[in-house]
Amino acid sequence: MSTVTASQIEEVLRTTLQPESLEVIDDTADHKGHPGTGGAESGTHFTVKVRARCFTGQTHVQRHRLVYDALRDLIPQGVHALVIKAEPV
Repeated sequence: MSTVTASQIEEVLRTTLQPESLEVIDDTADHKGHPGTGGAESGTHFTVKVRARCFTGQTHVQRHRLVYDALRDLIPQGVHALVIKAEPV
C-alpha cells in the first residue's frame, strides 16, 4: 500500500474542483495508535477545507460526494478517514 500525501490530495482537488480556497491537513499523527493508521506516521487521516463555485446550489451530501468522487483513485491507497468541510463561494 502506498502512502497518500496532502499535496497529492490538494493537486487532485485543485484540478477537479478549481476551488477558490483549499487547505489539506494530514491528521494521521493525531490518531497514532488508533485502528486504521496501520502504524503509519502520515497518509491515513486528512482534513479537507475547500470553498468552490461548483458547490453552489449543492446540498451538504452532494458537496461531499464531489470531493469523494474527485479522490476516488487516492482513497483506496490508504486513506482511512477524511474530514470534509466543503462550502460554496
